[in-house]
This record gives sequence, structure tokens and C-alpha cells, in this order.
Amino acid sequence: MKVLFIGGSGFISTAVSRLAVGKGIELFWLNRGKRNIDVPGVQHLIADVHQPDEARRILEGPGVPEFEVVVDWIAYTTDDIERDLALFRGRVKQFIFISSASAYQKPPSHPIITESTPLYNPVWPYSQNKIACENRLLQAYRDEGFPTTIVRPSLTYGDRNLPIAIGGWDSYTLIDRIKTGRPIIVHGDGSSLWVVTHSDDFAKGFVGLLGNEQAIGNAFHITSDEVLTWNQIYEIIADAAGAPPKLVHIATDFIERVAPNTGRGLRGDKAWSVIFDNSKIKAFVPGFQATIPFREGIRRTLAWFDADESRRRIDAGVNAEMDHILDVYGARA
Repeated sequence: MKVLFIGGSGFISTAVSRLAVGKGIELFWLNRGKRNIDVPGVQHLIADVHQPDEARRILEGPGVPEFEVVVDWIAYTTDDIERDLALFRGRVKQFIFISSASAYQKPPSHPIITESTPLYNPVWPYSQNKIACENRLLQAYRDEGFPTTIVRPSLTYGDRNLPIAIGGWDSYTLIDRIKTGRPIIVHGDGSSLWVVTHSDDFAKGFVGLLGNEQAIGNAFHITSDEVLTWNQIYEIIADAAGAPPKLVHIATDFIERVAPNTGRGLRGDKAWSVIFDNSKIKAFVPGFQATIPFREGIRRTLAWFDADESRRRIDAGVNAEMDHILDVYGARA
């Protein structure tokens, strides 16, 4: 099976790429080649998909095959979807759009989330854009048979990032604060429920959807079944870092007043208790099961950071925002 990933060098898509190549899939990445990320066995097509003429020229170049499956990892707006429709209409057997579980109803009317939970997010533009993309693709499926599959990741992590709500998910900032005894922020009282998923577990479900004709016209989320409180998430991270955390609990309303963008992201996603029902992905991908508990997965993440000092980047902007929230709240040490 020949598969094209638009993007491919993100931490989730690289985990999926490793598993896909290992299962014998002939995998290509279409991206600008700017990141120093490589997965053995992946073939590279260098083009900026945001320049459709350039992308089309590369895709129609000598030696480039027809793809049975195309996955767009980096589409965020309906303009991106219109571009993809123009590029791949009538040329693929399956098109997979990476949406987001944050598109599900906020606030949720029920804490158990299934794929039939309404899509409604009045707060967060990111989620609103993803909903609009889903709607456009489903319209294309209904009107013209465009072979759409939708996948909605929730908070997924891997070697290169931390599954946190506040503190800089793509840097070492939160770990540095924990190790140096600086306070970290937990929204609310920390008792709301959440699910974090290792990218290697996500990959198991996702690869099972590639080329799966029954998945056409369907949407799926793919998460762990392990449910934790936010207090537990931060405590497990701190335990892996080898230092006790100084947790400061601050209401989401307060955070939103002091740091509107961060607060909007919380209210549009992580401020609510959610439990994902994974029955659908398990039915379509027999044998799928997330098997990496968070306590194990986060130790793998910290081992990756610890293996190379250059990876331990401190984000000054994240530190400044956290300190600002703590100062206004009156809780900075």
C-alpha cells in the first residue's frame, strides 16, 4: 500500500510513520524538509503544500506513484481542505483528516465521550476551525463521494513533549521549574478527569485505519483508557523528574482573565472532565489496545530530554506567563 503523509515530521506522525513502515507500508512524506527528523524507510517529497502549484508539480513528477491513502497532518482551516480537495479529488481511495477531540461539545453534557458526541466549541478558535474542516469534508463525502476518514486525537505525547495544560508542552520548562522548586499551576482544584495517550499507542489504532474501506465516512478518536486527575498527571511527571511538585491551584476563570489565550485553551478543552469511549476504534481495528501507562510513558519522555542537553530548552515566554499569573494571584514563591 502506498501512503502519503502531508507533514509527517511531528511527534505523533513520526510514531505512526515508524509503525507503518514496520508493517510494510510504502510511505512518503510531503513537506518542506525544514525539520531534522528522519524515519528510516520513509521517502521524502520536498514541497510546500501551501503552494498548491508547487505541490502538484512534485506529486506529478517522475517516479512518484499514485497514492491509495493521503493523510493531512497539518490542515487547520477550510482553505487547507479546499486545497486538498483540489489536489486529491478522484486520485485517492482514502483521505484522512487529523481533527481534534477538543471539537467535542464544550461544556460536555456527559463526561463519557463517543464519536456521536456533538461537535460544539464556542470558546476556542482552533477547535472551531477543526469543526469547520470536518463539516466541509463530510459535505464532500456526501455530495461527491470524496473518501473521507476523520481522526480526532486528544492530548497525545511522545519523546519530545509533555502532556500538560499549562507550562509549555514542547519544552523542558515545566521540568526545570519542578527540579528548581518553582511553583507550577494546575487549573481548578486538580480533581477533574483527563486522558493522556502515548503516541506509540495512538499509532496502533491509526495504522489500522490506513486503507480500511469500512472507515470511509467515519470519525474516530484514539486514546488510552487510563483516566487520571490533573493532580495525578502533574504528580506523576514530578515523580519521574525526581522532585516534589509545588502545585498551585488556580481557577480557570482567573487564569482566563490574567492570560486570555491560555485560559481560552483551558475552557475550550482541558478544563472539563472527559472519559473517551474507544469502542469504535476497537471495533474497526481489532486488537487495538493502548498499553503504555502514563507512569512508564513519561519516564521515556524524560529519558529523551536527559539524553541530550540541547533538548532541554527553557521557554522564557512560558516562564514569564506562569510567573505573571502567579504574581497576580499572589502565590509566587
